[in-house]
Amino acid sequence: MQQFAASVIVTLRQNIADVQGKTIEDGLHSLGFAQIRNVRVGKFFHFSVQAASEEEARQIVEQACVKLLANPVIEDFSISLTPEEAEVSEQ
Repeated sequence: MQQFAASVIVTLRQNIADVQGKTIEDGLHSLGFAQIRNVRVGKFFHFSVQAASEEEARQIVEQACVKLLANPVIEDFSISLTPEEAEVSEQ
């Protein structure tokens, strides 16, 4: 088994109004950051996953996103995997 570092970014789909992002953008403008536009807020997850291959790890993380980490009706997610140095022994 290999161990992979997984990073997942979850954001609202582009056609979904991001009220929190708009509130932050308005706050930034009131603080003098008028150059900042189109603020979108999301969630970031970082964790380790054990799998026989990178493809299997990606499938596991994708299923975790669909079942819990993201709401596939209104949110998109992106996954990044990086092999971790030490291999994990099977238990």
